[in-house]
Amino acid sequence: MLVFLISALRAIIEMLGMCLLGQGMLYVLAGRGRANNPIYQLFDLITRPPRKIVEFLLPGASGRTISVAYFAILLLLWLGLAFVRKFI
Repeated sequence: MLVFLISALRAIIEMLGMCLLGQGMLYVLAGRGRANNPIYQLFDLITRPPRKIVEFLLPGASGRTISVAYFAILLLLWLGLAFVRKFI
């Protein structure tokens, strides 16, 4: 049961990371028109709640700093859960 919970949490974190990467690619490709892109809006809808948590943890940080910190936290959580799953 514990392995399933770790795997499910890892999958959610992986999905958030992929959405964040997709959002970043659309930021580069679409430029200013990204706000009207429905896929960008979907990625923003998915990644907004965890981003608000990171914004709360880093008060006064700029948008890019929050995005980098958000991705780093997701990556560390994903790797940490992989490590824990390996030894359970």
